[in-house]
Amino acid sequence: MLARLSRELPLDGFFYEPKWDGFRCLAFVADGDVDLRSRHERPLARYFPEIVAALQRVPVASVVLDGELVIVKDGTFQFELLLARLHPAASRIEKLSRETPARYVAFDVLEINGDDLTEVPFIERRRRLESLMAAGDPPLAITPITDDQLLAQHWLERFQGAGVDGVVAKHSDLRYRPGSRAMVKIKREQTLDCVVGGFRPTLDGRQMVASLLLGLYDDGGKLVHIGVVAAFPRQQRAELYEMLSPRAAPLAGHPWQQGFLVEGGSLGRLAGSAGRWTPGMSFDWVPLAPSLVCEVAYDQVDGYRLRHPARFRRWRPDRIAQSCTLGQLAPPEPIVGELLDG
Repeated sequence: MLARLSRELPLDGFFYEPKWDGFRCLAFVADGDVDLRSRHERPLARYFPEIVAALQRVPVASVVLDGELVIVKDGTFQFELLLARLHPAASRIEKLSRETPARYVAFDVLEINGDDLTEVPFIERRRRLESLMAAGDPPLAITPITDDQLLAQHWLERFQGAGVDGVVAKHSDLRYRPGSRAMVKIKREQTLDCVVGGFRPTLDGRQMVASLLLGLYDDGGKLVHIGVVAAFPRQQRAELYEMLSPRAAPLAGHPWQQGFLVEGGSLGRLAGSAGRWTPGMSFDWVPLAPSLVCEVAYDQVDGYRLRHPARFRRWRPDRIAQSCTLGQLAPPEPIVGELLDG
């Protein structure tokens, strides 16, 4: 079951849960066998043996759970560590299961001992889930829930971007509808003022912009490439090319002449995530003098890197490029004790 986006909390009969920033995962347990599946039906059990072992100890013959796989380190949620668990080598998986163990945060139950609960109202499914998870091992957890709008608003304001991807609202009478956007996800739009350090033309050879390369300055005055803006309408791609191509600058002397994102990282495996470049690679971008500033909206940030392409909002001619710093991306506060374990 999926969720439709809203900027405001729905009222009257709704319960609210944190929207966790991990891997959505259905867990099928039957007579000791455990199958973990992503929302796109990718098998996940081999990557998370510690979760499989914990689910095998749940005191029922069979159960189907809906939940989220997350990894917590130093009190914060680490999406990059979760990505690193998807490794082909069994020995590496075993090692990581000890060094960076995952948790499974359950937020719905669809079947218990052959009893189909999908037509049962959500509030009753939640009661059954609480009873089931009362005896769960520490890798298993149940998501917090509230019908208090003020508390849900507090979760949005305090935790979004720190392992919580917003709030999910479910009506007390909601039946489980696979594939339907029957839930509501509430997110606050987050924005940044970024330096445009270059652009990538479209691959078809036309005079159009595919993406803008975004940067922010660190404390040492280095322009750090944090991600891209993409998905412009066709007409805007042409307008951007006409605007930006006369501003093209030589690579020599540019802040990224020695490359960007050279440290790599697991985020490079995500479709649409900003990729690395070094001088030995194909020169597929156009450097710009780092003077233009634009405001962008974004969803998730990992360290100082946008996980997905940002959305263009407006140009900021009133901003000086050097004033656009990494300080806009405040590191997340440790939240596990207050929200998940509290």
